[in-house]
Amino acid sequence: MLVKDALGAYGERVAAAHLVAQGMVVLERNWRCSAGELDIVARDGDVLVFCEVKTRRSTAFGAPLEAVTPRKAARLRRLAAAWMHERRVHVPEVRIDLVGVLRPPKGPAQIEHVRGVA
Repeated sequence: MLVKDALGAYGERVAAAHLVAQGMVVLERNWRCSAGELDIVARDGDVLVFCEVKTRRSTAFGAPLEAVTPRKAARLRRLAAAWMHERRVHVPEVRIDLVGVLRPPKGPAQIEHVRGVA
């Protein structure tokens, strides 16, 4: 496993634990199709949540969530639709959240959770 992959896997574990601590139920992690990957699919009450996780070791190249561009947000919407189509899921409300995980050299990870971004 590459260092980058290990960092990403770490961030996704931290993000999943954070979402569960917020009362969400994680339904699936790392779902893939030909168009890309969804990091976390969760349920927040009656709302289906598709969560993108970005992890960085420092803010030298910007905060983790700055990596999510409008183009990436549009791709997340398409991936969410593909997941729902494949699973034959129909829900009244869908939300796309972002979780940024900053893993400094010392101390605990810093988590930023933004709800309803796209």
